[in-house]
Amino acid sequence: MENMGHILALVGMGLMIGLSASGSAIGLSIGGCAVLGMLKKKPEAFGNGLVLSGLPATQGLYGFVAFIMYNGKISSSFTVFQGSVVFGAGLAVGLACLVSAIEQGKVCANGIAAIGSGHNVFGNTMILAAFPEFYAILSLISAILMQGLLEA
Repeated sequence: MENMGHILALVGMGLMIGLSASGSAIGLSIGGCAVLGMLKKKPEAFGNGLVLSGLPATQGLYGFVAFIMYNGKISSSFTVFQGSVVFGAGLAVGLACLVSAIEQGKVCANGIAAIGSGHNVFGNTMILAAFPEFYAILSLISAILMQGLLEA
């Protein structure tokens, strides 16, 4: 029978990549829909819309980076404590990236809509879109720091 620590770690890894990738997909879709609406009014602004709509992709990358970092450390002999560390890191990265990508997609969509209405808000939108991203970055940094608990 599988070790409970190993099972917890594997579930954490699934949450890490699954939730962060799902958030990015949703955020990208929100931004992409806004770009399609913008193209009706201002097709020449496609480049700006493309950049803004692509911002939520980074949260999926953060989840993938965390997954790669932990993947090499997972062992079938993990204790429940070690498995819980990976589970906690997976939950933290997964949830933070899920929510931050969706909310960043909403910020970007509003900026894209404003650009479509003729407003020069590309730079402002980039700045405001960085705010939800910050918390995804913090979750990745926390997961990196939590790796030290696996050695304890």
